[in-house]
Amino acid sequence: MKSCNIIKNYLEYCEFDKELDKNTLKAYRIDLRQYYEFIGEEITSKETIEKYIRLLHKKYKSRTTKRKIASMKAFYTYLEEKQIISENPFRRIRTKFKEEKVLPRIIPKNDIERLLNYMYGQLRKQKGKNILRDLAVVEMFFATGARVYEISNIRIENIDMKTGSIYFNGKGRKERVIQIGEQSVIKLLQKYYEQNKAQIEKSGYFFVNQKGDRFSEQSIRRMLKKYTKQAGISRNITPHMFRHSFATYLIEEGVDISCVQQILGHSSIKTTQIYIHVAAGIQAEILQKKHPRNKMHIWAA
Repeated sequence: MKSCNIIKNYLEYCEFDKELDKNTLKAYRIDLRQYYEFIGEEITSKETIEKYIRLLHKKYKSRTTKRKIASMKAFYTYLEEKQIISENPFRRIRTKFKEEKVLPRIIPKNDIERLLNYMYGQLRKQKGKNILRDLAVVEMFFATGARVYEISNIRIENIDMKTGSIYFNGKGRKERVIQIGEQSVIKLLQKYYEQNKAQIEKSGYFFVNQKGDRFSEQSIRRMLKKYTKQAGISRNITPHMFRHSFATYLIEEGVDISCVQQILGHSSIKTTQIYIHVAAGIQAEILQKKHPRNKMHIWAA
């Protein structure tokens, strides 16, 4: 069987047997297509694989390289389990590279406040047909820390309009329930639902576009960019920055990191710990105001 057919079968296995989410499938598809274009039919050649890995190190940053190698390893594990190959060449390959520590970009609190105030002002003036929906989406970003595709794919049956409890089916099919804590946000969602009830129940999705279809991730990104510009905010704000901001500000407020991990739906607490580095920016202020030495009477030289 040719390598291209093997990869095709593997991707179908990932989609239908393992039921991986669409973003993981997309990454696998890109990574393995690039891999096949380089390696051709030399699928078991350790030397060719090592040559490709060296190329990845030269071409991409550490995080991207690590992901692409992980895609390859998962593919070879499948080949070995299905007895398509007699020996997994990755068992004889050692990959080492320096891990980059990229701190997540957060949105300053004053910019979040400015954006929301602008959008609420537009809502009061009833400027824009979709302002109620758009505002509900942005409020949900900051209220839940959810990913853009999670919010785009919320089903009507997965949201309790009375309590503001939302069921998310996240990355890697990880399920979690988030309770919105701000009553004004819950009321906003209720108002949006009442005004769009027919379209929502017909499509099955909570957030719908003008045609009554799911409000897509791409459309959400465009919407956010539009209001950011209209609000006079110069920085580029993305949906995922709300997730970073949500986690960072919770930690700054003293919320235990394991709780933040659970809310975000992270498998490992190591993923969540990156927000501690960002939240550390508040440490200087805490130590200046709260350190016990401030109350000591010391005669300095």
